[in-house]
Amino acid sequence: MSDENNIKEAEKTAENVTPDTDGDKQAVNWTDEILEWLEAFVMAIFAVILIFIFFLRIVLVDGPSMNPTLTDGDRLILTHINYTPEKGDIVVLNCQGLQKTIIKRCIGTAGDTVRVDYNTGEVTVNGSVIEQDYLGEPMMDLNYFDFSYMTDIGVYEYTVPEDTIFVMGDNRNHSTDSRCREVGFVKTEDVLGKAFFRIMPFGSFGKIG
Repeated sequence: MSDENNIKEAEKTAENVTPDTDGDKQAVNWTDEILEWLEAFVMAIFAVILIFIFFLRIVLVDGPSMNPTLTDGDRLILTHINYTPEKGDIVVLNCQGLQKTIIKRCIGTAGDTVRVDYNTGEVTVNGSVIEQDYLGEPMMDLNYFDFSYMTDIGVYEYTVPEDTIFVMGDNRNHSTDSRCREVGFVKTEDVLGKAFFRIMPFGSFGKIG
């Protein structure tokens, strides 16, 4: 009789025991969550890669011609999809005369008349003086400019042909640009795009213009 009672008590105890599955469920939930985060991270990286392949590029500033706006070694993001150069843009272009890629500021586009007066330090486009608050020093008339555009002592005037732009470096006295024979007017087909954001150095991270 006692054996029979012991069996009944064991059966009751077994019925009251609930399997501890909370720990297993928690482990499974954490695993699923980590996998979801990893999947989202991989997709985000893939999306960034596609954006940079098809929509954006990273370019390196080489030299001091855009000081103080840009400095040697800066890394910039370039946009090029459906881009048409506009006055004031910082553009990256293939220079046939120099046989390299350069970065300058677009001063004039097709049909514009650009007048550079080194006596007053002014640059006018179609008779309007442009703002040049990005200049670090007064402009000087240097002996390597194309003198065929000189209209007076210290004054040069350029009429921008169709399908070209006129560019200058912000560091006017240390820039080989459209004022020089080696560069001249730049064909729009040689413009790679507009630089609009600096990613390095981190201390200068942000929009440029």
